[in-house]
Amino acid sequence: MTAIDLPKARRLAFSLVLGQAAVTGVAGLLAFGLAGGRAALSALLGGGISTVASLVMVVLSFARSTGADAQRALAAFYAGEAAKIAVAVALFVVVLKTMKVVPLALLGAYMATFLVYWAALASALPGLRGGNRADEDR
Repeated sequence: MTAIDLPKARRLAFSLVLGQAAVTGVAGLLAFGLAGGRAALSALLGGGISTVASLVMVVLSFARSTGADAQRALAAFYAGEAAKIAVAVALFVVVLKTMKVVPLALLGAYMATFLVYWAALASALPGLRGGNRADEDR
């Protein structure tokens, strides 16, 4: 059984959101250089949707009171994930109903933020890095 270091997990989660925001900015600059202002705005919106949704999940999942027991922590993660999905869907609906966007830029930046998510997850799991648990404890 593996114990989770809550402060370390909280830092990782917030750094994930920061990484997604950075990727969103890069995607916006790249879209601007390749296709102009409307594509850049679309990329910023797509990445922004993912970043905001992830931030909502992190805030709900890592609230100070959730670390009290395992059952409360699990419930907080489920609530955070549900809120993340709801926020992402709501923001996509608002953007697609109110703005004329470049779909490729919007979805491309949204998906690029998932690369940050999966890279952070891979770096956090000891088995994926090639090391073993005994090496980390030293």
